[in-house]
Amino acid sequence: MLLYGDYHTHTIYSRLKHGKGTVLENASVAADKGLKQIAITDHGFNHMCFGIKRKNIPQLKEDILNAKEITGVDILLGVEANLISLDGEIDIKESDYENLDILAMGYHKLALPTTFKDYMLKDVSNICDKIFKPSKERINRNTTAYLKALDKYPIDVITHLNYGFQTDTIAVAKMAKQKGVYVELNGKRINFTEEEILAMIAEGVKFIVNSDAHSPERVGEVNRGMNFVYKYNIPLSQVANVDKLPKFHKKRGY
Repeated sequence: MLLYGDYHTHTIYSRLKHGKGTVLENASVAADKGLKQIAITDHGFNHMCFGIKRKNIPQLKEDILNAKEITGVDILLGVEANLISLDGEIDIKESDYENLDILAMGYHKLALPTTFKDYMLKDVSNICDKIFKPSKERINRNTTAYLKALDKYPIDVITHLNYGFQTDTIAVAKMAKQKGVYVELNGKRINFTEEEILAMIAEGVKFIVNSDAHSPERVGEVNRGMNFVYKYNIPLSQVANVDKLPKFHKKRGY
């Protein structure tokens, strides 16, 4: 089995040294590991600490063109957008689409919410997610926010689903399948039960194995995701970036 690409990597454009390497450094590691393609998906614009600035997108484009020429790796410009409201809003404007080859989306703390109500019910209520079992009401609220986001935006990848923001996994995965969205098997954390992963496989959900690299040496490190593929016998036809290149909305003509 051959990993063709890693579609969740961060660079120094994720501010405050949250991302450690340059585009060229990420691409160089990818080339050394035999990857044909990577995506640069720095944190979305509303993240108060680590978000990329819109004013830096032109320089990021230049960095990508330069790194492509030097390494020969195809590099996609993306962003890991933030869910910022219970109504499914994410921190992407329509004007951003022309710059993006890939749109990833996940929940992150410290992303500037739309309203105070969103802050209380989306962020504050989920802060103790690891300590207290989330209520059915909270899971339903979180799930609805994801379903609305999937319906509103041309999202390509859901990143680290259920990390700090528990949902009805199967409901989100079914909508993802319907919308042609890949569910990520993250290189750092996978928050699915055995029952959930088996149900998603049976449903025909499409997965993508990514590193979530925040430093260059971790680009292409997808062992955690591949272990899930092996352990649960996920058909390779349901893994978007093994033995083939995935297709994202922009390349499908959306």
